[in-house]
Amino acid sequence: MNLNIVKSLKGFYADSRRILAISYKPSSTEFNKSAKIILLGIVVIGTLGLILAIIVSLIITGTLSLV
Repeated sequence: MNLNIVKSLKGFYADSRRILAISYKPSSTEFNKSAKIILLGIVVIGTLGLILAIIVSLIITGTLSLV
């Protein structure tokens, strides 16, 4: 059992080193572009959720009560 855990941890360590070896720090323009795209996605999903909540609220209760 202990040998299995040690072997598993060694495998995890090797995989982690491999991932860190191929990763890099993004440039500021690359980071800003990624941040803008992520923010846009959050806004779009939030807006769709709000619109859906309003529609469901109007269908179920007949009034606009989101509480």
